[in-house]
Amino acid sequence: MIDFFTDPLAYQFFRNGLYAAALSGALCGMMGVYIVLRRMSYIGHGLSHSVFGGAVVSYIIGINFYLGAGAWGFLSALLINATARRRKIGADAAIGIITTASFALGVALISRRRTFTRDFEAALFGNILGVDRQELWVITGVTIVVALAIFFGYKQLLFVTFDSDLAQVYGVRSAWIDAAFSLALAATIVASLNIVGATLIAASIVMPPTTARLLTDSFGKMIVLSTMIGAFGGIFGMFFSFEWDIASGASIVLFLTFLFSLALLYATLRGQLRSRTPLALLNGGDHHH
Repeated sequence: MIDFFTDPLAYQFFRNGLYAAALSGALCGMMGVYIVLRRMSYIGHGLSHSVFGGAVVSYIIGINFYLGAGAWGFLSALLINATARRRKIGADAAIGIITTASFALGVALISRRRTFTRDFEAALFGNILGVDRQELWVITGVTIVVALAIFFGYKQLLFVTFDSDLAQVYGVRSAWIDAAFSLALAATIVASLNIVGATLIAASIVMPPTTARLLTDSFGKMIVLSTMIGAFGGIFGMFFSFEWDIASGASIVLFLTFLFSLALLYATLRGQLRSRTPLALLNGGDHHH
C-alpha cells in the first residue's frame, strides 16, 4: 500500500504533475463555488471548449499558448455575458452558440493541418507528463491571484452571487465583477487545460462545490471545503492515474465522482436519521431543532 504512494514520487515528472494537479484542483474548486451557486455550470463546460479553439489558433499562428488561449477565453466569456443580456437569447443558448463555434473552429483547423500532435491530445484529455516549469509557474500565479481576489472581494462576490440586482442598488458594480469573474474563470481554465483536458475540466469545476454543498450550508465553509476537495481529488487522481496508466484528467474526475457519491450517501443518511429523531416524530415530521 505504501508503494502506491512512494513509487511514483521517485519521478520528477510525477512530482511536477502532482503539484500542478493539487493546485489546479484547488483553483477549480475555489472558482466552482461561484459557478455552481450562480447556476452557471454550463459556462465552465462551454469556456473549456472555447479555450481549446483559442489554443489551436495560437499554435497555428505561432503565438504564446497562454496569451492566445487566455485572451480567446476572456473574449468568449465577455461575448457570452453580452449576448446573454439580450432578452431574446437565454444565457445557455448564448454559451452553446459561442463556445461550440470556437471548438468547431479548433477541430476544423486540426483536421485541415492533419497534424494531431501530442499538444492537442493533452489539451483535450489532459497529460501530466507534459507539465513543465512554465506551466507550474503559471498555475501557481493564477491560484495566488484568484485566492487573493476572492479574499479581498469576498463580500461583493457574495452579494453578486446571491442577488445581482440588489447588489447594484447598494452600489456594487456587478458588471465589473462579472467581467473580472470571466477573466478569472478563463485564466483558471487555461492554467488547468493540460492537466485535466478541455473535455473534462467542467467536471473539475462543478464537482468539488457540488460535493461541498451536500456537506454544508455555510458559504464560507463551502469555499474552504470545495478548495480542499478539489486539491484532494487532484492529488489522489494523480496516484491512480500513475498506477492504472490512464489519462490524468479522467482519473481526477473519476475520483471526484467517488467523493461526490460518498457525500451524497452521507447527506441522504443524515436526512433520514433527522426525520426519525424522537423530536421530529413528536412534531409529526416537522423538525425545527
